[in-house]
Amino acid sequence: MKIQRFSLIEGAKQATGLAVVIDVFRAFTTAAYVMANGAERIYPVETVEEAFELKSSHHNWILMGEREGKQVPGFNYGNSPYDVKDVDFTGYNVIQTTSAGTRGLFNAYQADEILPGSFVMADAIVDYIKQRDPETLSIVAMGWGGMAKSPEDELFGMYIEEKLLGKEPDFNEMKAEIRADPQGAKFFDKAQPLFKEGDFHCAMDLNRFDFCLRLVKEEQPYFERVIR
Repeated sequence: MKIQRFSLIEGAKQATGLAVVIDVFRAFTTAAYVMANGAERIYPVETVEEAFELKSSHHNWILMGEREGKQVPGFNYGNSPYDVKDVDFTGYNVIQTTSAGTRGLFNAYQADEILPGSFVMADAIVDYIKQRDPETLSIVAMGWGGMAKSPEDELFGMYIEEKLLGKEPDFNEMKAEIRADPQGAKFFDKAQPLFKEGDFHCAMDLNRFDFCLRLVKEEQPYFERVIR
């Protein structure tokens, strides 16, 4: 298996084979909690306009997402895993759009298969990759807004690579490095209320779920759960 590492929007465009598009803070962590809480499907879209257009055709679907960290006006939820962790989504479909994660999916569309990545699904993702045994694996760390690298996404990429190479990553060391970086510290900064401390703890709950998510490429793409 050839493993290649990329970053940001430009990196997503280079992804081939099986791609893991990573957004730990917070898109694909939030998506995992929503699916764990019973959602039928999550429909990722690239733009806010697409989200509202899809909602107009499906009035009972739920809107979820952000721009620059802020919940989009008119959306039901923002991009906080802490806010959705106890919400019952049973029977609902959810539309999601974010600044980095969902944009990364569509920029990586030349890849044969795409998995959204975050620590809460880490080993399920690794197991899925091993089962598929692709010729090429592309690991794409989306970073902040798809424009600036961030340690949580880069380190999750490292976690996947080390696991596939038979190594045992030191998650506690990774977590400490993420916490010390401004991208992690903001969740503990009272001056930045958009970012809740609970979001950090939700995102750092390694292997909370026994499933990974896979993007089903249909006319309207959606996430499905793949159980380990």
